[in-house]
Amino acid sequence: MNYKIYHNPRCSKSREGLALLASKTNNFEIIDYIKKPPSAEDIENLLKLLKLEPVELVRTNESIWREHYKVKSLDKDEIIVALATHPKLIERPIIVKNNKAIIGRSAENILIFIK
Repeated sequence: MNYKIYHNPRCSKSREGLALLASKTNNFEIIDYIKKPPSAEDIENLLKLLKLEPVELVRTNESIWREHYKVKSLDKDEIIVALATHPKLIERPIIVKNNKAIIGRSAENILIFIK
């Protein structure tokens, strides 16, 4: 049962999530989504696994969001395109296993997910 972790190496929470996952299993794939951005379709699939609306996956404090998108009225598809265009906006890390996924912003969430 493989895990995937959508990881941004420049993010401390993402690094912490990766370290925790690595301490519990070596059966995972690291996806550096900054170097290899997910497509809009990939993001749609992640949203289904996460059971989130597109805006819930956005890091709304990022300057890209504040400067280019915050004041606009965007529909779901437009938010997904923004995430695909600017992967830095994606909450992280995202851990996927089978047909489930979580945003691993806390160690507790990750530990519960990988049990």
